[in-house]
Amino acid sequence: MPDKRILVVEDETHIADGLRFNLEAEGYRATVAETGEAALELARQFDLVILDVMLPGMDGFRVLESLREQGCFIPVLMLTARGRSEDVLKGFAAGADDYLPKPFDLSILIARINGLLRRAAWTRQSASTDGEFAIGDRVIDFRTMEVRHGESLFPLTLMEANLLRYLIAHEGEAISRSRLLEDVWEVREDTDTRAIDNFIVRLRRYLEDEPSQPRHLLTVRGVGYRFVR
Repeated sequence: MPDKRILVVEDETHIADGLRFNLEAEGYRATVAETGEAALELARQFDLVILDVMLPGMDGFRVLESLREQGCFIPVLMLTARGRSEDVLKGFAAGADDYLPKPFDLSILIARINGLLRRAAWTRQSASTDGEFAIGDRVIDFRTMEVRHGESLFPLTLMEANLLRYLIAHEGEAISRSRLLEDVWEVREDTDTRAIDNFIVRLRRYLEDEPSQPRHLLTVRGVGYRFVR
């Protein structure tokens, strides 16, 4: 992925410098931001963000939530010492596209970065010729990762788009939360988190006329969710 720009948000200088050096050795253009506030100002200029959680002032979770609220949907990889399942899924619920606990192997980090950038490109390509999927009077454009409804436009995060693609590919099938965790998030630990429910709540706002009475993203009691066009 030559010439891609990566923002490293990390307040520990030795870690930040090491990441920048190694990313540049791989052909990326890397810039370091030491605070969440700086990250919010710079993020839109980059192709991917590596975001630490433990930052002075605004922590990484809040930074990520703010980016998504502001309509910034570039891929974000959270890199942090907080590696419990609950923390990982809290990151995904905030809008993360991947989550790598510290300490980490550099080759794994580079592989995750390359994978995220590839997935961002692949997600923009639908299996259909035009890259669009209609649900009622709404249109999902997987190339631009947006939902259109009349004059309204709802950008999707990479994970939101991947979750939608997965549910659409299994239309009519009841999919368990554990299966979604494994197949979409690649998280296999048992957890009671409601992170997936948070994603579904957001997607219903984009796709349903009455999110509290959904017709397309249905809850299957005791199991998980089912998509019906």
